[in-house]
Amino acid sequence: MTTFATTREILATPEQIFAAFTDPQRLERWWGPAGFTNTFTLCEFRPGGRWVYTMHGPNGGKHPNESVFAEIEPAARVVIRHVSSPRYRLTIGLAASPAGTTVSWEQVFEDSAFAERVRHIVVPANEQNLDRLAAEVKGVPGGA
Repeated sequence: MTTFATTREILATPEQIFAAFTDPQRLERWWGPAGFTNTFTLCEFRPGGRWVYTMHGPNGGKHPNESVFAEIEPAARVVIRHVSSPRYRLTIGLAASPAGTTVSWEQVFEDSAFAERVRHIVVPANEQNLDRLAAEVKGVPGGA
């Protein structure tokens, strides 16, 4: 397995950041890398709940996704299992810090060969996703 991990300080409380995950309308606005939009078919934000959506790329591509919310610990942790291809587990941790919240983002792919092939896409995309989350909690329309 191949793991991509990053952390980010966001100037908001863990509760404010967690709230950006709990509301499907907000999640739809900020989820994904820069330039992507989402259409949600299903968003059951609860442990074991399914999350079905299409990511629309800036080049017009449509990318169907299905995930399961594996673990949810309010204002502390969200674990998502991406059950459509490519399969991975994403763990998002929230820890209060003097500046707000340290957000940890760890994505573990099941197929290490695939992960190596997409490393050049995944690493910047994860940073962009955190940029959009930070913008969302600051109230910037569209998550920047």
